[in-house]
Amino acid sequence: MVRHLYVHIPFCPKVCPYCSFYKEASDRNKTKAFLDAVLAESEIEAEGLAPWTIFFGGGTPSALSTSQLQYLIGGLRERVDFSEVQEFTLEMNPATVSLEKAKALLALGVNRVSMGVQSWDEELLKTLGRVHSGTQARRSYEILREAGVPNVNLDLIFGIPGQDRGQWIESLRQTVALDPDHISAYCLTYEEDTEYFERFRRGELVPVTETDADFFEVAMDTLEQAGYRQYEISNYAKPGRECLHNLGYWRGSDYAGFGPSAVSTRGGWRRKNLADTEAYTQRVLTGGDRFETLERLDAETLRFESLSLGLRTREGVPSDSFDEGRLRTLAAHGFVGISDGRVTLTRQGRLVADQVTTELL
Repeated sequence: MVRHLYVHIPFCPKVCPYCSFYKEASDRNKTKAFLDAVLAESEIEAEGLAPWTIFFGGGTPSALSTSQLQYLIGGLRERVDFSEVQEFTLEMNPATVSLEKAKALLALGVNRVSMGVQSWDEELLKTLGRVHSGTQARRSYEILREAGVPNVNLDLIFGIPGQDRGQWIESLRQTVALDPDHISAYCLTYEEDTEYFERFRRGELVPVTETDADFFEVAMDTLEQAGYRQYEISNYAKPGRECLHNLGYWRGSDYAGFGPSAVSTRGGWRRKNLADTEAYTQRVLTGGDRFETLERLDAETLRFESLSLGLRTREGVPSDSFDEGRLRTLAAHGFVGISDGRVTLTRQGRLVADQVTTELL
């Protein structure tokens, strides 16, 4: 039985220059057919799917109107068994939050909202190409709480061009002051097929990577002192508020993905839907092949993914999964800890997680 469902909503009020996820500007002419395609896909994939967690990501799911969200989620409830859902997350842009929409989402079963604040600094928000202001983000958070949303995550970014240490500390301070249940703090990366990558390639943007480790440590110190536990490299939660959907992914569980570019891993097969809204919609509604890639996952691939993802978490992975000599060397240098038959990254190891993983695997 597949216990995790991801639904990709590609539409955005504005395409951010750093975002590498499949997205496109909102288009009313495409939306109804797209929603029908997602519902049609859910009918195809419903057998063997009874999710414990649901995650609407994007793109910007909250770019959909309240009535569109009601149509989509209501339609999914008619086709997929929602009886065991424990966590239902929907991503929201602060510019698309309203009290009406928040209350409607609660009525539809959404019990967790992840809001992309990224920064509270107005100039840095402009650098990121965001459509909201810091003031608007704060008000949107207040609206979510006023509506009664019980579990709220706030996303932050560090390593933004022009961002200094003081701005990052202030961003963390203002976030903690709001008392969200969960905080994600990501380092900005320059991914292909983004405006930022093209500007980087032309020399217009120069990443200041020497400050990344310092900013990361500032986040660890600030958030842990405020009562948030770092349970994955970039994710911090109050006790019991860890994201169950992401934990399922990091633990190597099977999951279903609906929508353009969405990935499913079921029964040893990985399938990625077409990263093209029009093509995806047309193929699904006409019974065509909606997959961009189809891959059989062999035992070694599954092992590598399970261990590399597991090492990023506080839970760690079994110590007998690795060469004993390499493990002892990394432990002697303070990069990993070994306890009760499990390996976890130390604070020093979290700073160079990718290198440690490469060394072990």
